[in-house]
Amino acid sequence: MYRRPLQSVVRKIINVSASRATYGKALEQEACLARTFIACQLVGTTTTSPFQTQCRTLHSTSQLFNVKETPQAATEEEVGAFTKVIEAMGFTGPLKYNKWKIKIAALRMYTCCVERVNYDEFFEKCSLPDTLNSWFLVAQLHVWMCLVRMRQQGREGKYMCRYIVHSMWEDVEQRSKIMGIDAIHRKESMRAMTETFYAAIFGYDEGILSDDGVLAAALWRNMFNRQCEDPRQLELILEYVRKQMQFIDTLDGEDLLLTGEVKWRPLLEKDAQSILKVPTPTYNDAGL
Repeated sequence: MYRRPLQSVVRKIINVSASRATYGKALEQEACLARTFIACQLVGTTTTSPFQTQCRTLHSTSQLFNVKETPQAATEEEVGAFTKVIEAMGFTGPLKYNKWKIKIAALRMYTCCVERVNYDEFFEKCSLPDTLNSWFLVAQLHVWMCLVRMRQQGREGKYMCRYIVHSMWEDVEQRSKIMGIDAIHRKESMRAMTETFYAAIFGYDEGILSDDGVLAAALWRNMFNRQCEDPRQLELILEYVRKQMQFIDTLDGEDLLLTGEVKWRPLLEKDAQSILKVPTPTYNDAGL
């Protein structure tokens, strides 16, 4: 007999607490929906009811993509622990191809940057003086385009980039000696060219991953030394870099690692949008 009143009281307490919990959840849901509706109105989304249209937040990203997006660039090459230790100490681990073959290919690629480019045409069309510094500005532009292409070839490509730059500095020093520049001025010139080169590499990398305005600004600072009075000259070099990078991306990376043969499109051509199919280079079993 005494248990029934006690049970009824307990049931009432449970029912009241359950109703309060349900009412509290309903209030929380209504408050959440109200906040969502207000946020959508602030963003600029026109909705009649929060139950009819789902509000989505705006997504913006500053991520920049590479010129040639390939599966090889997305996945890093897996190396062993011993190779990682060796490369952390400053040495180069084992590569897919013989290191001497890659060095020879790097020298050939730099030779293509020097001997297969019409420098007189660049001096004339860009109003550059015929000096060692002007030659270096045009050469470093082509060397940079080769570096961009070979950095897509994994560890072998990065190893090749190192010797392309090494060959360039050896050539610059030999040319300055032939011109009769004394040791003191040659050392100062080499220091200034080194600073110019790495500043140009940074600016060109930023430009090739951005729009034409950023790349044109980098060319104006480095190629023209901030002294370009004719905007058509800047437009000509900008178009040349874009079509040249598109052309180099069509070349096979393995062939470039073994041969280093690069052909350049002319500075002036009628149909700049066309991509010529490059014949496959031939080399023997030794990769030469």
